[in-house]
Amino acid sequence: MYAMKNKVQLIGNLGQAPEVKTTETGKKLAQFSVATNESYQNAQGEKVTETQWHQ
Repeated sequence: MYAMKNKVQLIGNLGQAPEVKTTETGKKLAQFSVATNESYQNAQGEKVTETQWHQ
């Protein structure tokens, strides 16, 4: 059986400084949010920018 791996690459802006937590076993985790923008032209020819936040 083959192990499947997925890779995600987000290019955007960091929302705030990462929050570092330590688990009960001593591992460190970082939580942060990244904003990505998508721009397009609507039917009226106006530029529209939509922002999505990723945790």
